[in-house]
Order: sequence, then C-alpha cells, then structure tokens
Amino acid sequence: MPENIFEPFEGNTFNFSCHKGIPCFNKCCAKLRLILTPYDILRMKKRLGLSSDEFLERYTETVIEDHSRFPMVTLKMDVEKNRICPFVTEQGCAIYEDRPGACRLYPIGRASTMAYGEKDAREKFFIVREQHCLGFKEEKAWTLDEWLGHEGVNEYNAINDQWLEIITSTKDLGEKDATKKFQMFFMASYNLDKFREFIFKSKFFDLFEVKADLKDKLANDDVDLMKFGFEWLKFSLFGEKTMKTRFHAVPS
Repeated sequence: MPENIFEPFEGNTFNFSCHKGIPCFNKCCAKLRLILTPYDILRMKKRLGLSSDEFLERYTETVIEDHSRFPMVTLKMDVEKNRICPFVTEQGCAIYEDRPGACRLYPIGRASTMAYGEKDAREKFFIVREQHCLGFKEEKAWTLDEWLGHEGVNEYNAINDQWLEIITSTKDLGEKDATKKFQMFFMASYNLDKFREFIFKSKFFDLFEVKADLKDKLANDDVDLMKFGFEWLKFSLFGEKTMKTRFHAVPS
C-alpha cells in the first residue's frame, strides 16, 4: 500500500460518496488488517447471534502489534476469496448497521491517545486517499462533524476511548503474574460471555462491592458489562482504585 495515501485533513470540507453505482464499490473491503475494538466485537456478535467464543473463533485472529504490549484482535479475511471481508456481498456490507468503527470512519482516519487523568482523547484526523477509491470524485461535500455524525462514529469513539485509556497506558504492569494479566485483558476486552461467567460464578462479588442495581445490569446488558470490565482492568492491571474491595482485596 502506498505511503502517501494518508493526507492531513485540511480545509473545512471534503467530497465523498460511496454507493453501488460507483465502479470501485466494495474494493476497499479486502486485504485489510482491521483491528477490532471491544465495542466492535460486541455489536458484530450480537448482530450475528453468536457467542463470544463462536465469533472469535470464526471471524478473528489474535496478533501482537509492535506498538502495543497487549494482544489485539483483527478481522479474519476470507483467504479463499482473495482476502475479502467475510461480510461483503454484491449489495454491500451484510452487517452495515453494526459494522466496525474503522469502517464507519473511512475515508477518514483518526489517530488518538488518552492521557492519564484526562476525560477526552487527544485526536487528529486525516484523509485516507487510496488510488482505487473514486468516492472522492463525487459531488457530496461533508464537514468532519457531519461525517462523524452521519456514520455513527461518535457513539463508537465515546465507548472505545475508555478502552484506549487502558491500551495506551504507560503504567507498570508489575512483574507478578504477567501471563494471567494478559489473559484477564483478553477476556474482559474481547470475550464478554466468559467475563460475565467469571464475575458471576467466582467469588468476585464476595471480594468487591457492587451495588444491586449495577449487578442486575451486568447480568443483562453487554455494554454495561463491557464498561465495568474496563474499570476492572484498570484495577487488575495497574492497581488503580477503580473497584471498591471487601476485606482488603488486592489486585491479582
């Protein structure tokens, strides 16, 4: 892929439209290295009616990125069909309403980081101008805010930035039980079914104070469970005081 496809976002608007009548339709949905966030996985597995284990096994690969100390999950391309996205059809994306955040954002890119103690991510936007894409020649003009709102990106960013704070943290993980911490990270980030089983079938609620109304939400709402998992990871990975313990429980 050419290095010059990333352009600074300059000016107030950009022209772009993607539709079935454009010759390059679906070409951007192949040979991707698409990192999935916890919220991406939650939305996709629910759309497909799959358990976390089923979705992860069927549609993902686990990788270690050079710039990350935690395992990342990528979408598995269909190797029998020239590495095209498994959800692409002739009519477009089969899970369009629940497509990943990176797909929603395209052809805009977002570089972001979360500084400790800050509520909002530091972000910078750029245009991904791939040679095959003819959408830039369309007449439809967008401001950045219009595009983010139209594609539903803001909802994804608001949730994903809570996870971003964890994966970009420079806090020491400590030397004790590093493998166990990575396993905990993977479970709470990507496998909500196992994380729910972990907190409800272990002595978790004997060790940590969780209000009854929140406990009910954790049993029934995946988004609340995911957000709770982020707070648990801050506690278990970095020793942050995000959980109220009973009997002086300590991070494991």
